[in-house]
Amino acid sequence: MLLNLSVKDFVIVDRIELEFASGFTVLTGETGAGKSILIDALALVLGDRGEASVVRAGCERAEIAAQFDIAQLKPLQTWLAENDLANDDGECLLRRVVDSTGRSRAFINGHASTLQQLREAGEWLVDIHGQHAHQSLLRSAAQRALLDGYGGLTDAARQVAEAYRAWQELKHQREAGESNALALAQEREDMVWRVQDLDALQFTAEEWQALLAEHARLSNAASLIDGARYGVETLSENDASLIAQLSSLIVKLNQLREYDSGLKETIDLLEPAEIQLQEAAHSLNHYLLKLDLDPERLNDCEQRLNAIHSAARKYRVSPEQLPELLETAKARLAALIETADPEALARKEQEAQTQFDGLAKKLSASRKQAAKKLSQKVSATLQQLAMAGGVFEVGLSPVEEGASFGYENVELLVAAHPGTPPKPLAKVASGGELSRISLAIQVATIDVAAVPTLIFDEVDVGIGGGVAEIVGGLLKDLGAQHQVLCITHLPQVAAQGHQHWRVAKESKNGATLSRIETLDKKARIEEIARMLGGVEITAKTRAHAAEMLGVSGK
Repeated sequence: MLLNLSVKDFVIVDRIELEFASGFTVLTGETGAGKSILIDALALVLGDRGEASVVRAGCERAEIAAQFDIAQLKPLQTWLAENDLANDDGECLLRRVVDSTGRSRAFINGHASTLQQLREAGEWLVDIHGQHAHQSLLRSAAQRALLDGYGGLTDAARQVAEAYRAWQELKHQREAGESNALALAQEREDMVWRVQDLDALQFTAEEWQALLAEHARLSNAASLIDGARYGVETLSENDASLIAQLSSLIVKLNQLREYDSGLKETIDLLEPAEIQLQEAAHSLNHYLLKLDLDPERLNDCEQRLNAIHSAARKYRVSPEQLPELLETAKARLAALIETADPEALARKEQEAQTQFDGLAKKLSASRKQAAKKLSQKVSATLQQLAMAGGVFEVGLSPVEEGASFGYENVELLVAAHPGTPPKPLAKVASGGELSRISLAIQVATIDVAAVPTLIFDEVDVGIGGGVAEIVGGLLKDLGAQHQVLCITHLPQVAAQGHQHWRVAKESKNGATLSRIETLDKKARIEEIARMLGGVEITAKTRAHAAEMLGVSGK
C-alpha cells in the first residue's frame, strides 16, 4: 500500500507531505482548488510523461516521491531483485524529478532507473481509475489476467504458457533442421570434434588452481629452500639465534626478579614468546623435509600448463572457461543429434502440441464459465451505478493457431446505455462512466485483485442522491480489502470515507498555492455541509451533514 507521498514545486504545489492510511480516503475541495494535482503527481511518479509545464513557476525542478509497503507483493520483490533495484526493508521508494527544461530522471529505491522500469513497478502498486492514462484494465494482458484470477485459472494459464513455449521450441528445431540440414550437419561434425578434443584434455577448474599453485612452488623451490634454511638458522641454529638470545634474557630477568617482583609481568610475556619461536623453528624444519628440487615434476607441470593454454587460445577463452565450454558443446551436440533425426523430432513436436492443445482447451472451457459469471456480476452492479440497462461482457475471440495465452483473446466489453452494442472498455468515452465501470469490476473481483492501491477520479460524475450513496458504500467495501482513494464532489460519497482530506487554494507572496489538510470530525461536518450546497451554511445544513456522517459510522 501507499505509505507516503512527497510533492515539491509541482504545478501550484510548493511542498506537500502526505501520510496515507489503509481503508477508504476521500479527497474533496472547491472547483479549481487542485484536487486532481495529487492524482497527476502520483501518475508522474508511476511513469507518466513529464513536461516542463509541471514545474511550478519560478522553480528549477519538480520532485515527487512515493513510498510503498511491498511486504505482501512477492512478484514485485522478485522483479526488483532481478533488476538490481531491491530494498531489504520490505518497502519500495519511487522518485521522479522533472526540471524546468523538461528533462526527467527516475529512481527506484535510490537507484537510477528508466521510465519503463518505473511504469513496470507501478503496475504492481497503483491503479488509477478515471480519465487518466494509468489504467491497467485497458491493457489486454491485464484483462486476461483479471479473468484468469477471478476464475482461479492463473496456474492453468501458466501451464498453458509453458506448454506453448516447449511446443514452439521443438517446432523451431524441426524447421531449422529441415531448412538448414547441410549447415547443421557441418556444425554437428565440428561439435563432435570439439567435444572429443576437450574431453581428451581431461581438464577441470579445480585442477587449474591446484596446478598453478604446484607450478609456483616447484619453479621457486630453490628460493623456498634458501628462505626456510635462513629462517631455521635465525631462529635456532646460530650462536646468536633468536631463541638463544631470548632464553638468555629470560634467565637474566628471573635472577633479577628476587630484587623486584615487578619484572614478573615482563617475564610472563616473554616465556610464551620463547615457546612460539621454538614451534616456528620446528615447523620450518618440517617444511624443509618436504621441500625438494624436482625438475622432472616441474617439467610435467609446465607441459600440462602449455596444453591448457594452447586449448584456451584455440577456442578464444580463458583457461578457467574450458570446462564450461565443454559442457556447452555437449549440450549443443545433443541438440544437433536430435535435429539429425527429423522423424524423432517431429514426434516430440507432436507430443508437445498435443500437450498444449489439451491444456489450452481445458483452460478455454474454464474461461467461458468464468466469463459468464463475471459478466453477470459486473452487469448487476452497473444497474446500481446510474447505468440502468448497461451491459458488461467478457468477450472471448478465438485464436485458431493458439498462442502462449491459449486459444482466445480476452477483451472487456461494455454497453453503457440500453440498445447500444457492447464495445471495448478502452473506447468508453466518458471518464465518469469509465470510473464507475472500473468500480463495478473492482467490486466483483475484490477477492482476486492484485494491485493494493486503487484511486478513483470522477467516479461520481452525472450521479446523485441514492446512487451516490451506493457508490460511496461500494468504495467503502473496497476499502476493507484495499487502500482506496477517491476524489469526489458528492457529500454522499465523502461521508463514507474512513479518512477525509480537503484541498484548498491560498495566496502566498503573490502566488496561488494548493494545500491539503486532514479533517477532524468537526471540520468534516463543515466540509460535508459546504458540499450539500447553499449560499449560507445553516444549522440545519450542519445537522444534515452530521447525520450523514453518523449514518456512515463516523
